[in-house]
Amino acid sequence: ILTVKAREIRSGVEQHIEIKPQYGLSDQEVERLLLESITHAKDDIQKRALVEARTEGEQLLHTTEKFIAKNNSLLTPAEMLDTAAAMQSLQLALTMDDKDLIRERMEALNDISRPYAERAMDQAVSGALKGQKID
Repeated sequence: ILTVKAREIRSGVEQHIEIKPQYGLSDQEVERLLLESITHAKDDIQKRALVEARTEGEQLLHTTEKFIAKNNSLLTPAEMLDTAAAMQSLQLALTMDDKDLIRERMEALNDISRPYAERAMDQAVSGALKGQKID
């Protein structure tokens, strides 16, 4: 059931160990389980991609909310409306089983927030460099 291989880098000596239970699963059962795992691999990969997209989307929403709460003076009224609409659109996409739609809505929110995020960075850099001499 378990095969472990290790190689010592300096000497190149390699060890190999195979562990098989003396009870429990037969070779046929192990083979069946392996075939089932291969059969379901595509579904598992798709489910994982959806979970990852949802997690990233939720993180983006949270980060955007925190940014706006801290820096709302940097946003124009139009940017506030566009951002709210993009966030709502992403929130809706998160309820669906479509990772591509989630990624698309995340990209849209990133595109909308990029200009004011850059303004915030410029303001932070200006504040940090204010009164500093550059030789």
